[in-house]
Amino acid sequence: MRPVVLAVIMGGGRGARLYPLTKDRCKPAVPLAGKYRLVDIPISNCLNSGLNRIYLLTQFNTASLHRHVKESYKFDPFGGGFVDILAAEQTQKDSNWYQGTADAVRQNLHNFSDIDFDYLLILSGDQLYRMDFNKLINQHIETGADVTIAAKALPASQVEDLGLMRINDDLLITEFVEKPTDPQVIEGLAISEALQASVKNSNGDKHCLASMGIYLFNHKALVESLDNDMKDFGKEVIPGLLGKARLSSYIFDGYWEDIGTVASFFEANLSLASDEPPFNFFEAKNPVYTHARYLPASIINQCIIDHAIISDGCIIQNTQLTQCVIGVRSIIRGGSKLERTVMLGSVFFETPAELQACEEKGIPPIGVGMNCRISNAIIDKNARIGNNVTLSPDGKANETEGDGYFIRDGVIVVLKGAVIPNGSTI
Repeated sequence: MRPVVLAVIMGGGRGARLYPLTKDRCKPAVPLAGKYRLVDIPISNCLNSGLNRIYLLTQFNTASLHRHVKESYKFDPFGGGFVDILAAEQTQKDSNWYQGTADAVRQNLHNFSDIDFDYLLILSGDQLYRMDFNKLINQHIETGADVTIAAKALPASQVEDLGLMRINDDLLITEFVEKPTDPQVIEGLAISEALQASVKNSNGDKHCLASMGIYLFNHKALVESLDNDMKDFGKEVIPGLLGKARLSSYIFDGYWEDIGTVASFFEANLSLASDEPPFNFFEAKNPVYTHARYLPASIINQCIIDHAIISDGCIIQNTQLTQCVIGVRSIIRGGSKLERTVMLGSVFFETPAELQACEEKGIPPIGVGMNCRISNAIIDKNARIGNNVTLSPDGKANETEGDGYFIRDGVIVVLKGAVIPNGSTI
């Protein structure tokens, strides 16, 4: 019989490194590729793998995430599927909010116990990848593992913020170090020559096996591993299981990007507009699901477009776009040039009366005005950029904050709902 697998998506982190995109929303709710949100990726991976019992654990700035999930994922009453949101809550037994990934799962064990499950699959809510979880589950069963950790071989120069592991030829984990910073420790965890030879496009660089933050637990192993006060899987639970439980590694060789910073979010989005995007949204057998908005097709007049994604419901007039991602309901007016720009769009269209009111108040309408020059920018939702505006992070120090904008990781971010007046130069 097919084992019963529950999926749990961690959506409760503050997302401090992704600020200001996480100023008013949690990381899984951050828009992606014009029309999706980050949380759509793990949910779609689950659904495409036949896993339709999904819990989403949330804590900070959750309103937009809850609304998106409620509007997007509705199941018929016969399949037994669901995406349930479990927000952090104070109870008679525990008055604390989630203190970490392990603590979040521990506080919800009583909710999971309503279903007699065999395995619990724990996922991150802020990663871009496509994985068939059945392959991970099958290997887990075949190896007789108590816990299986999905891992990816990455260059040693890119693993400081990730958990690293050493494995035997039978894929059993013999050593696990969470987010090491000592170069000697990182070098000592480099993968074997045999495994290095299998890494695509390695260019001879030393690689390490990094945890993807994806864990598959046996029911019994999960309960036993959480019978303590440990707060985090990577820092405490997994290292504490070494030598006590059978830990196995599932090596993933596909595209994977951890969207943890403004830079990674920016580059991951722009890469989707390249000739050969590393993540393929056009894979018919493995679609990425999201909220159906029923928007009209975009209107594009007299534009020069070079490598761009343009979502539904946009109106773009006499504009030059170069390596851009344009989100739903975006409006860009005549004579503007956008280069390396991610525009998250708007949540509504302004009516003629609203546009008239903006004009009377001297406030730009939503979108980008006429004759603007914008480069290396992220324009958050509902932003109002006036005419003859120049936006660029060039010459500005990192962590620079101004009226309606923030510069981070070499990217200028126009804040959600910000107003940039006519003629501004930033």
